[in-house]
Amino acid sequence: MSINESDSNRFEIAGHSIEARPLAPGLYLVATPIGNLGDMTVRALETLAGADILACEDTRVTRKLLDRFAIRKRPFAYHEHNAEKAGEHLLAALRDGKSVALVSDAGTPLVSDPGYRLAGMAIADDIKVVPIPGASAPLAALVGAGLPNDAFFFAGFLPHKDKGRRDRLSELMHVPATLIFFESPHRIGATLQAACDVLGAARPAAVCRELTKTYEEFRRGTLGELAEAYRDAEVKGEIVLVIGPPPAAEAPQQADIDALLKLLVADMPAAKAAAQAAKETGLPRKDLYQRLLAIKDGDGA
Repeated sequence: MSINESDSNRFEIAGHSIEARPLAPGLYLVATPIGNLGDMTVRALETLAGADILACEDTRVTRKLLDRFAIRKRPFAYHEHNAEKAGEHLLAALRDGKSVALVSDAGTPLVSDPGYRLAGMAIADDIKVVPIPGASAPLAALVGAGLPNDAFFFAGFLPHKDKGRRDRLSELMHVPATLIFFESPHRIGATLQAACDVLGAARPAAVCRELTKTYEEFRRGTLGELAEAYRDAEVKGEIVLVIGPPPAAEAPQQADIDALLKLLVADMPAAKAAAQAAKETGLPRKDLYQRLLAIKDGDGA
């Protein structure tokens, strides 16, 4: 296995040839378009053209991107199946003071791909790691879904088997954030049904398909509605599933809190009863303890 370097450091935009500035040694994590090549940033083009070495998941996919912008680099394959050996070659180049640009087939490297291993090794060796941001399927889906985005949790791909899928959804059921998943077209129907069963049919969601491409589609509704719509549907293209956060729990009524405190203090000391009540209600232990003392003193009526 050999790493190819190129003397060419130029790229083209709209027929104009531009010379890239030299890059400082380090690992550059370059985001690439998730569909529409027009989403490539100038900084990303400059990085790909200026790097000593360009590493990618699939050289055929990356070649299309390079040809679009007249970047004459020979990409070096770095993917799941050769990550250990190829990673050693790239790390050796980085230790030698080279600049390495890493891209995935689409979107931001290290998100659901083996690039995180190389970044981890580079950081451990005190090698500079530079993110070059750009297109991101999870963020594009999040902002297009119309669901709360003040807090979100990206969970990648769900397990392929139904039990594993449902177990994972159960683990995420109470996460107080919008959930984001990658999913394949032939599993989206089963995933929506599992999510409907585990998370509840009324929970809002959106199926975001072919983002930034010609047939981009956002289908929004409840999990129940979407599970029904996709039950027997033939679906094509790449999918991001976005599921809204769980409904906020209603604050317990004072009468219910008092009843719980009285029940608990009958079997345990006041301090322990207050601590247990805090676990069950989410209320501050100190406030519950003071309330319990008031009840015991006869002032809590």
